[in-house]
Amino acid sequence: MKKIFKPKKFIIFGSPLIENDEIKEVVKTLKSSWLGTGPRVAKFEEDFKQYENAKYAMAVNSCTAALHLSILACGIGEGDEVITTPMTFCATVNTIIHAGATPILADINPQTYNIDPDEIRKKITKRTKAIIPVHFAGRACEMDEIISIASKHNLHIIEDCAHAIETEYHKKKAGTFGRFGCFSFYSTKNVVTGEGGMVLAKNSEDASKIKILGLHGMSKDAWKRFGDTGFKHYQVVECGYKYNMMDLQAAIGIHQLKRVDQNWLKREKIWKRYNHALKELPIGLPADIEKNTKHAYHLYTILVDKKKTSISRDDFLDQMTKKGVGVGVHYMSVPEHEYYQRTFGWKPEEYPNAMMVGRQTVSIPISPKLTDMEVEYIIKSIKEIIDNAMVENK
Repeated sequence: MKKIFKPKKFIIFGSPLIENDEIKEVVKTLKSSWLGTGPRVAKFEEDFKQYENAKYAMAVNSCTAALHLSILACGIGEGDEVITTPMTFCATVNTIIHAGATPILADINPQTYNIDPDEIRKKITKRTKAIIPVHFAGRACEMDEIISIASKHNLHIIEDCAHAIETEYHKKKAGTFGRFGCFSFYSTKNVVTGEGGMVLAKNSEDASKIKILGLHGMSKDAWKRFGDTGFKHYQVVECGYKYNMMDLQAAIGIHQLKRVDQNWLKREKIWKRYNHALKELPIGLPADIEKNTKHAYHLYTILVDKKKTSISRDDFLDQMTKKGVGVGVHYMSVPEHEYYQRTFGWKPEEYPNAMMVGRQTVSIPISPKLTDMEVEYIIKSIKEIIDNAMVENK
């Protein structure tokens, strides 16, 4: 009789694959005594710039910081409007608010979960200054249409690439279409530094602006003032922020980035296994990947509709957790949250596609750290929960 595999430990959702190269680099950094922004941050910026085929890359301490600085660098503030998606993490919307501008939501395409260009067109006013498309789960937004809209109305594009390090659209890297591209290296992302982010820019003026605003408003390269080439005075030229990345973080990212493509292949393999194994269940699976694009495979999301599965999304989450499998929700739509309802009067029903997805979506593990047996156990757990619910409610 075949022994049934059960994991000895809880399968943590989004658990990063950390290897010896990262550990050794962190130790070397600690021994170097240069823990803050320094040479390893500079190397990580250079490596990331090369990987993304971008002209400029500036490391910061989060994608939230990256978005905030990008909005400010575009000169956006009080009285301005910025259009983005309701299917995103709250940080996307919060950074617009922090800049003093007003967020405007445009509903999503119900198949791709990305912002719908037709909905963007409906939301443009005389006060609109920018569009922030979010490449959800690693799937590229329809950038040709978004660029066309932005060009027609003279709008900035700031790409939220928190899920999209490897993403490509028509052979071009996500994050290189707009004026700025903003990335995340949070501990669940495809390249991790624990916390961290990056901004891509197309010209030296924008790059310098991000650098200065991200380190207290001090003149460019102020981080070098304690180096072995001699003390350097600096000038505070802007009222900036404490948004810089540390060498301790970059030490991890340098080696994570070296393995980004091999880890992408591991996630692709898991993605295909899920697609094949779950296709007969009465659940929603990710849409097919569009031609001439590259999906980052950052999230694998399923939709659990109680009418079809006989179990609610939240009960499904609880049962997966009881089976020792970590799951996520990406995301309840932004208008579901109390703050935005209270502040802007938003109602989930006003964004029906995002509301539907947000109330049914479940993200299941897709980390390259997963073993084959763990993936099979996750599939088996999903099937058991759905099958049992269907039988009980016949």
